[in-house]
Amino acid sequence: MLKKIDSNKMGSSNLGWLRSKFHFSFAEYYNPDNIQFGVLRVINDDLVNPQTGFGTHPHQNMEIISYVVNGELTHGDSMGNKNTMTRGQVQYMSAGTGVLHSEYNLGEETLRFLQIWILPDQSGYTPNYGDYSFNWEDRRNKWLHMVSRVDGDGNAPIQIHQDANLYSLELEPGKEISFSVKEGRQAYLVQIEGTSVINGIELNDRDGMEIVEEDITIQSENTSHILLIEMKKAE
Repeated sequence: MLKKIDSNKMGSSNLGWLRSKFHFSFAEYYNPDNIQFGVLRVINDDLVNPQTGFGTHPHQNMEIISYVVNGELTHGDSMGNKNTMTRGQVQYMSAGTGVLHSEYNLGEETLRFLQIWILPDQSGYTPNYGDYSFNWEDRRNKWLHMVSRVDGDGNAPIQIHQDANLYSLELEPGKEISFSVKEGRQAYLVQIEGTSVINGIELNDRDGMEIVEEDITIQSENTSHILLIEMKKAE
């Protein structure tokens, strides 16, 4: 099963300093038929103006992943972590029993990043933070496995408390690549940049796609930057 999610029909918000596309119900956008996709609860495609950001605020019992598309994302938290991430880099926070954090754009250009929330496999984990500076070339015309389950098979550099895997890809024009979503599994794909055709369905900038137990073939019409989140099928 494939279902295209047109970015023009997503929830959205414009606070001036922050402009967002909501793949699932979030903040003022509420759709009872679009709360989550399996354990994937949030994907927000955020544009943050320079010298602004999210002030210190709490989180609890959520696996939070930030994927930087453009600009600089500066993280700080109550565990004492602070770091600035740039294009293609990832930071991870397991909120667990509770943590305070902030996210700012201290750079000179608009920050674009994907804010991803995944429900943990249980509540009450000790809060944890990590980040990773991936080599951009490692996702060029191939899947870069960035995130996997803690102590799972084929561990990725970042590990979370859930049976889920995150991959990124930059596919050059005219190239083709496949991905297998096996029986009992599902995946959510974000066309971050560019245009591609997936099993005959065209996706443009900021579109999404739900994939359930179906193999896909991606054909890039122009340079396509893609994120894919693969997970256990919802019961």
